[in-house]
Amino acid sequence: MDDTTVSNTLPDKDSTDDNSQRSLELALAAARTASENRGRNIVVLDLREVTPVFDFFVIATGSSRRQLHAMSEEIDHKLEDDLGDKRMGIEGYSESRWILLDYGTVVIHLFDDETREYYDIENLWTQAKRIDLTGLIESTPAE
Repeated sequence: MDDTTVSNTLPDKDSTDDNSQRSLELALAAARTASENRGRNIVVLDLREVTPVFDFFVIATGSSRRQLHAMSEEIDHKLEDDLGDKRMGIEGYSESRWILLDYGTVVIHLFDDETREYYDIENLWTQAKRIDLTGLIESTPAE
């Protein structure tokens, strides 16, 4: 295979930048929606330099099963209906201790307090950069 064949199979830089920008837009919309639904301790991790599998994690904590369901449903509504993206999968909705929404390049983790502390996702991905959410969402510190 010559160099021109290889370069023709790779996405061009502008395409990759557009995809990353779209992923960031989805992640920030999910974080904002979690905040609007009383999510706490909201974190967006930029994983683009850590793994080729996905671009961002959005992590938030809810205080009850009902609230976790509301957050996940509102995030779905925002990303699918308003932004035209398609969810690829959902896990944990019926158990409601850790709901995972998979949008391909963006994965959203909604936890109850105990489960978030137990799995400590942020510390598993310490190499990832945290996106500064100052001014984007209401301050939602851990309780």
